[in-house]
Amino acid sequence: MNVAIVFDSKTGTTKAAAEAMAELVRAAGHSGTVSSVQDADPAAVSAADAICVGSWCQGLFFIFQHATEATMDFVDGLGDLDGKPAAVFCTYRTAVGGMLPKMAERLQSRGANVTGSFKSRGPMAPEGFSDWIASLA
Repeated sequence: MNVAIVFDSKTGTTKAAAEAMAELVRAAGHSGTVSSVQDADPAAVSAADAICVGSWCQGLFFIFQHATEATMDFVDGLGDLDGKPAAVFCTYRTAVGGMLPKMAERLQSRGANVTGSFKSRGPMAPEGFSDWIASLA
């Protein structure tokens, strides 16, 4: 299975988390690509067997948390995902608010079946991501 992981990172934390997630994908025997939303090819991501999209959390400490505009614009540029398994993730410092459900909703509007939602406070793979990968087999 080919898993495309796409992220937007301001300080490198989200990039590092995405790379750690890709290591788990490969350890489970799948192939995986990691790209920033600025560099990823929407057609190639849409063609993957499963998709994971992540962003750092923007907001005011405990309110107005949201994904970056670049992340949401990338999702809007994807082709029809036709029920493909997908996940969303974010890195954050204080709180994530409704950020992950909004990201999931946007992916679902492209036809994805969002079955994973993850958050990480640092540059590591989020808790539960390995279980999501195992569910793809």
